[in-house]
Amino acid sequence: MSLEPLPIDPLLPEIVRALRDSACLVLEAEPGAGKTTRVPWALLESGLAGQGEIVVLQPRRIAARLAARRIAEEHGERIGERVGYQVRFEDVSSARTRLRLVTEGVLTRKLVADPTLRGIGAVVLDEFHERHLQGDLALALLRRLQQTARPDLKLVVMSATLEAEPVRGFLGGAPHVVAPGRRFPIAIEHLPQPDERHLDLQVAAALKRLVREGLDGDVLVFLPGAAEIRRAGEAVAAVARDHQLEVVLLHGDLSPEEQDRAVRRSRHHKVILSTNVAESSVTIDGVVAVIDSGLARMAGHSPWSGLPTLKTGKVSKASAVQRAGRAGRTGPGRCLRLYTQHDFEGRPDHETPEVARLDLAETALALHGLGISDLRAFGWFEPPPPAALDATEDLLIRLGALEPAGALTAAGAQMLRFPLHPRQARVLLEAQARGLAEDGAVLAAILGEGSLMSGSPFGSGPRKARLSAPSDLLEQLHLFREAERAGFGADRLRGLGLDIGAVRAADRVRKQLGRNASRSLPSPLDGEVALQLAILAGYPDRVARRRPGAGNRELLLAGGGSATLDETSVVHDAEFLVAVDAEERAASRLPGAPRSGARVRLASAIEPDWLLELFGDRVTTATELSWNASLERVEGESRLLYDGLILESSRETQLDPDAAAKVLAEHAREKGAAAFAPPEALERFVNRTRFVAEAVPDAGIRAIDDAEVDAALLELCHGKTRFSELRDASLLDVLRARLGASLNKLDELAPERLRLPGGRQMEIHYEVGKPPWAESHLQDFFGLAEGPKLARGRVPLVLHLLAPNKRAVQVSTDLAGFWERHYPALRKELGRRYPRHSWPEDPRHAQPPAPRSRR
Repeated sequence: MSLEPLPIDPLLPEIVRALRDSACLVLEAEPGAGKTTRVPWALLESGLAGQGEIVVLQPRRIAARLAARRIAEEHGERIGERVGYQVRFEDVSSARTRLRLVTEGVLTRKLVADPTLRGIGAVVLDEFHERHLQGDLALALLRRLQQTARPDLKLVVMSATLEAEPVRGFLGGAPHVVAPGRRFPIAIEHLPQPDERHLDLQVAAALKRLVREGLDGDVLVFLPGAAEIRRAGEAVAAVARDHQLEVVLLHGDLSPEEQDRAVRRSRHHKVILSTNVAESSVTIDGVVAVIDSGLARMAGHSPWSGLPTLKTGKVSKASAVQRAGRAGRTGPGRCLRLYTQHDFEGRPDHETPEVARLDLAETALALHGLGISDLRAFGWFEPPPPAALDATEDLLIRLGALEPAGALTAAGAQMLRFPLHPRQARVLLEAQARGLAEDGAVLAAILGEGSLMSGSPFGSGPRKARLSAPSDLLEQLHLFREAERAGFGADRLRGLGLDIGAVRAADRVRKQLGRNASRSLPSPLDGEVALQLAILAGYPDRVARRRPGAGNRELLLAGGGSATLDETSVVHDAEFLVAVDAEERAASRLPGAPRSGARVRLASAIEPDWLLELFGDRVTTATELSWNASLERVEGESRLLYDGLILESSRETQLDPDAAAKVLAEHAREKGAAAFAPPEALERFVNRTRFVAEAVPDAGIRAIDDAEVDAALLELCHGKTRFSELRDASLLDVLRARLGASLNKLDELAPERLRLPGGRQMEIHYEVGKPPWAESHLQDFFGLAEGPKLARGRVPLVLHLLAPNKRAVQVSTDLAGFWERHYPALRKELGRRYPRHSWPEDPRHAQPPAPRSRR
């Protein structure tokens, strides 16, 4: 049959020649060139694949299906014969199929099942510029395969907006072919200023303008997701009816028949409300105008669950250019962008590659399944962040998919059988092992959807009377079963508060999973308990404990941190639970609004004993010591811990002596060492050592500093748990003992007291920054010709000579000089004031008074 000429056609012979001479080719073809439909067929007809298949990787399921259908139609064949497609949970092909369009993950699973790709002669990676994680992985694996077991394998990397040189370099300098597109002038218009109206109203206004100014063809409207498409469809219904426009929808959740309706020609001009599936790969003839919201659902992952997420965000400049280009395929076109020129200029040139921002667990498990144990040494096209790889492998070890050394376990090999995130696969395997494979498949499907609930929270509709349940996921499972019994009718789904698209998607997934899951004997456990155990198996790092208090929604998390259980959760009473999914929320300024932080949306109750059963190696025991300030004692609490989360605690009476001594000493230091020794005696002893160390450094006596006092206090604390025991002991004795044999020298060089001629004991004061000093009545020094000296006579003692009224009449270190120069005058004065006291003329040889008794 005669084919419509496309710009790529003249280059097909050059492409085939390049691949005969080289194993690889990089093809850069502008939008509209026809690369997706014409290049794979040219490779098939040229015999480059030999007797093998040609596999074409597409980034989206809808693109794979529609492109396969277009190729088959161009050559007058039915889909599923020589041309087929295979996406997750759907395979439309036969034994005759030689050209197979697949989504990227399908090829990865083929490689795991057959690392040499027997029966495949060529692989084409289409739309590589989108830099999907699975596309990057496929490129790296195929290049590795070429360089080892399959040098005959042909590899083509195609894109419309490709940075070709890095890809060419990765492929060893592969040939590079550039093909022009079929482009006509496109008039691009931006908003003069941001439009604050809802997106559906903006779309309706833009469509009215196009109609008013003259519309001779179809309009393609790019919107973020299915919900926005539905609302926009309602908003444009009136203008479409008035101008005989057919409104059609195009997104991945539609049936094949509905998708075909969007892309085939119609008797009336169409308004095609589409997600970004229409940016590339899917050709829609007749489009003369594009309305671009500038938004899309961006692939990401929940940092909490690790599962894929889609969040609305601004598309890159490259995507915006691709979208505008859809209006210039058959003639001059227009593109109305619902954002400003300034907004466009501020956008990144390209999207950040998914390898740098998505969860790597499924990818890492697939690589280990291929025998690649060191993921850092793997030949990535662009390596992921090392920290992300480390976190991924830690998770796979916890899920039981990997040995700590990196080898794949038997469970890991089983998990690879399912096209699921490893968490979902682990839940399914555990449910299967407990005889509940069918329910496990539904749970895995629900996890993949994120939730089956519509916008209404739990507690609305017919389930309102059920105020509490053990698991949000089991509650959704029960609702799914109710919907199943009702034949998944739309009215019944809405009545149950379920999202129609999510439930039907989950049903398709669980049917496919059910085919792969093996049957096993029923579990002796209650069915709900077995499923709760299965959920725990998939989320071992998300265990939480509710803070004490009736109705408390604050959760303490294993591994540290906290979260809040969302009010929509049905898990009201459980003390321990698994926080399956959560979102970070910013703080609101409204009174009574939830605080910022992680809010757990999906939870499932567990029992602590289950952790011992499934993850006994992560459960530890520890004694936690604490200080009871009111009783002034160390107390111990024996704790059973899971990743630092307390599962159980009890009072511990047998405390580790060293650990208890440290706690006691810590609080004793805060109290102050003087609290556990006569304060003046402790200070005098420390100051005496400092005095001798400075005055007689050759004596070998070290100065007692604060660190040594602390060490002595810790020594004193050993074997004790309370302050009262410290007070009964002697910190001063410990310090004296630490001096050892030097203690006698200390008493000699810096005595605590001196005996005066009359027999009185005079206390010597040692203070920091002052010379040693002592005081006594003047008469006590009678019979003493010279003042005493310390430190082997090197330091004279400062004497405070007191009158009978205990006031100092002289402070001096020179007692002999005092007797000679000052005493004669003082003798007369003191004799008049204190006549009953003896004031001899020669005090040096006078008899001092007898010591006064102390009563």
